[in-house]
Amino acid sequence: MIRIYNTLTQQKEIFTPIEPGKVRMYVCGMTVYDYCHLGHARVLVAFDVVTRYLRNRGYDVTYVRNITDIDDKILRRAEENGEPFTDLTERMIAAMHEDEARLGVLSPSAEPRATDYIAEIIAMINTLIESDHAYATDNGDVYFSVESFEGYGKLSKKKLEDLLAGARIDVHEAKRSPADFALWKAAGEGEVSWPSPWGNGRPGWHIECSAMSNRCLGDTFDIHGGGPDLLFPHHENEIAQSECATGHTFVNTWMHAGAIRVNKEKMSKSLGNFFTIREILERYPPEVVRFFLVSSHYRSQVDYSEDNLAEAGRSLARLYHALRGIVPANSGDVPETDHDRRFVELMSDDFNCAGAISVLHALANDINQHRREGRDGEAKEAATVMIRLGAILGLLQQDPDVFFQADSGGELSAADIEAKIQARAGARKAKDFAGADRIRDELAEQGIILDDSREGTNWRRS
Repeated sequence: MIRIYNTLTQQKEIFTPIEPGKVRMYVCGMTVYDYCHLGHARVLVAFDVVTRYLRNRGYDVTYVRNITDIDDKILRRAEENGEPFTDLTERMIAAMHEDEARLGVLSPSAEPRATDYIAEIIAMINTLIESDHAYATDNGDVYFSVESFEGYGKLSKKKLEDLLAGARIDVHEAKRSPADFALWKAAGEGEVSWPSPWGNGRPGWHIECSAMSNRCLGDTFDIHGGGPDLLFPHHENEIAQSECATGHTFVNTWMHAGAIRVNKEKMSKSLGNFFTIREILERYPPEVVRFFLVSSHYRSQVDYSEDNLAEAGRSLARLYHALRGIVPANSGDVPETDHDRRFVELMSDDFNCAGAISVLHALANDINQHRREGRDGEAKEAATVMIRLGAILGLLQQDPDVFFQADSGGELSAADIEAKIQARAGARKAKDFAGADRIRDELAEQGIILDDSREGTNWRRS
């Protein structure tokens, strides 16, 4: 039994998919005019974990994450760059795929692009006009009439009268009410556009997701997710136009990831605390960044700071250190344990990843204790459980030595380090302990930590 916090009802609910054994989920993806930032990483990783866990529990998950590849921001950026907008979007989509792969994010089942669904968008707008939920203006714009949908505000808990109070209509707009939003934008001479019954133009942002999700998942589907900034107006508008177009409930469960703050301030370019994923990955290993994002509950606010990333690195290193030097048993040979059951209990309670990670640390403690007591078989079994549970979070799938010895751009290569370790071993054999200590200290100064054991010397980057 899985319980999920539903933003619509503001409470945890037992998750019951529309079709037994199958889950249909849509998550709002990127508007591809720039590189993905840390807030995008939060959403990418959060719903990757949701997908992994649901599949682990036996569900057949269809995960759709769209790409907005036509938008005013895209057109402005392409004009600034002096390039076709399609060149810009293709480059940014490729970069997004690189970033998500480095973070261990699995590809969605489908990744529809808005420009491939123009016909579906136009058809949905036509349906809304015919049912008096939308109207075309003389200049070729089409707007959704918010007052025509009685349930407007049910997701965000905003009241229409409050939204209308003091609101004004821009002099360039021809909409009837300040709360109405664009479904179709008329294009000027020479602008990127598609033909439509109302003249050449391009779709508004909100209608894209309704058309794509409807085509890919049907009138009603199980889960809709996204970042916290999308709850209003984007998701509210999606509900309004979708339910007016189909006459059915749009989504059963709404999920929203928590916001990212940087040193306890909102992340924004104006404050100079805005980081792209690739900027962060230049400074921290990808799995450390993923661990940092997974360590907090997906709905909670995450504070990005040097200290918090460093602590995430130390915490992940403790897990890998427990696995180091162990050849795990075959997963199929290790039956379900109390740790497995506790992990499932926590993850089934609204995907409590922070609690699930505490189970991994408990397993690490068990492994270390088994090793101290010479119970190697039990250590191997605990390591197997730890790795298979870590996989559900997208963690602990590297060889520990690869994790510890990954090149972080330092001066010493792995071969250089191994040569120094051999030189140190030679010095110790010759009873030149001062020379051996000097090599250890030299390595430590360059961030290389040596771990001596009866099996030999392992090394890791600090």
